[in-house]
Amino acid sequence: MPPASALLLALLLGACNATDGDLGRPKPTIWSQIVLPQAGFVAAAGRGEAASYFRFTDDEQQLRDRAWRFIMPASPQSVFQSELSNLIHTRILPVPMQSGDRSDYFRGLTSGSFASQDSRYNRMAEDSNADRLLIGPFRANAMRVVTMDRVRMRTADASAEIAPEKRDPALARVIENEGLILWVCERLDFRIRSYRYALANLVVEMPSRDAIRAERSLMALEAEAGPLCKMPLNGTFYGEGGQGQGDGARRPAVYKG
Repeated sequence: MPPASALLLALLLGACNATDGDLGRPKPTIWSQIVLPQAGFVAAAGRGEAASYFRFTDDEQQLRDRAWRFIMPASPQSVFQSELSNLIHTRILPVPMQSGDRSDYFRGLTSGSFASQDSRYNRMAEDSNADRLLIGPFRANAMRVVTMDRVRMRTADASAEIAPEKRDPALARVIENEGLILWVCERLDFRIRSYRYALANLVVEMPSRDAIRAERSLMALEAEAGPLCKMPLNGTFYGEGGQGQGDGARRPAVYKG
């Protein structure tokens, strides 16, 4: 299917996706829970990405639910980008289609109706604080998944009871999980850079003492994000011998799982 046709189809699918579920995630329906994930699996496999048919463990499903906040755009006015990111989250569309323009948040913040400039600073502080509070639970969830993936692969390699045809889907699931964690780190870094851009431009356009509160909230977010994006992973996403997060390298993470 041509890229333009695929995008049109994906957007039509996304238009049917109600987003009044928990934490703004798509409302659980047959469409959002079965149809879109299956379409995403087929699309991802067709792009040559890691795709496993295994059912998700509770922790794996929770990891994907918790990742949703960080994958969605931070901008309060990005309806189109939200739909696009949701389709990427379901894997119907590839990650490179997601916006990398750090000015998106600033434009959304200044295009809405606010009582004063202080309201904009307050919104930024609230957004960064909300992000910060969700990082800890996501990191704990990610650590459990990474630990169980090690057990999964050791068992697949060592046990004669495991059918050979299950080894590839097992590795694909490990790559999916690790890729998701890397993707969240990439988008969290993008959020922080977007907040930094917005804060600097707000101070230039509309100076306010409330900028201090926004700055402190942003510094707290940066401090909380550090441990998440330095946690040791299994190294499957970049392949054997590839660079992961643990060595402190700053590599672009393109989610393939």
